[in-house]
Amino acid sequence: MNTGQWPKKPPRTKAILTAGLLLVLLLASTYKTDATMIQLFIGIPEMGKLLVEMFPPDLSYLDVVWRPMLQTIRMAVIGTTVGGLLAIPIAILAAHNITRSPLLNVPARLILNLVRTIPDLLFASIFVAIFGIGPVAGIIALIFFSFGLVAKLTYESIESIDPGPLEAMTAVGANKVQWIQFGVIPQVSASFMAYFLYTFEINVRAAAVLGLVGAGGIGLFLDRSLNQLRYDRAATIIMLTLLLVLAIDYISTRVRNKLL
Repeated sequence: MNTGQWPKKPPRTKAILTAGLLLVLLLASTYKTDATMIQLFIGIPEMGKLLVEMFPPDLSYLDVVWRPMLQTIRMAVIGTTVGGLLAIPIAILAAHNITRSPLLNVPARLILNLVRTIPDLLFASIFVAIFGIGPVAGIIALIFFSFGLVAKLTYESIESIDPGPLEAMTAVGANKVQWIQFGVIPQVSASFMAYFLYTFEINVRAAAVLGLVGAGGIGLFLDRSLNQLRYDRAATIIMLTLLLVLAIDYISTRVRNKLL
């Protein structure tokens, strides 16, 4: 029945309480970690001094760092490729709609959770202790990182595929291998390649940082420049890395758009 009155707005108590709780948590976290706005304002002049020392960049240092930068790209290529290939079987085992046995599904997910729990820098530190300083430790760290990320994204895509083709293939007596080959792979192949390229972008950035713990690549030279207080050389490395990442991001975005 229309009484001619506008409906009342719902109470905003829940939204106000939620915002208040978030504000309290933020203030408590900044207090406990000593990350206050006062410290930020105090540090701004020091940030300005550092930027002054970084410019102009030492462009002559490009003759030294372009080879390590190529090594960084190679590390990302190997780590992403091997990790992505290893992610395919574990993603199939982790997907509930493909692998229904808990004896296979649960261990696969536990492995993925374990691998994704450990950050790439910690992986690199562990493998540097095992294999010594150099790109081998960085490549293995990127393999583990790529494996965890690609497998996680892929098995979530597998679980969201259209079940219609799978049911039709089951009705005509297709076996499990045919089920996966003709019913699963065509539906997730484009998504898998998109995840692969996205992981490669991340790995280029990560490989540039892994050198800080001795895992090879351009990061070794960045760490050396910072330790020597040669911030102009550090600026050159940062600018070169930025240009490389922008180029890779542009190319991979174009490729992903064509795939999807």
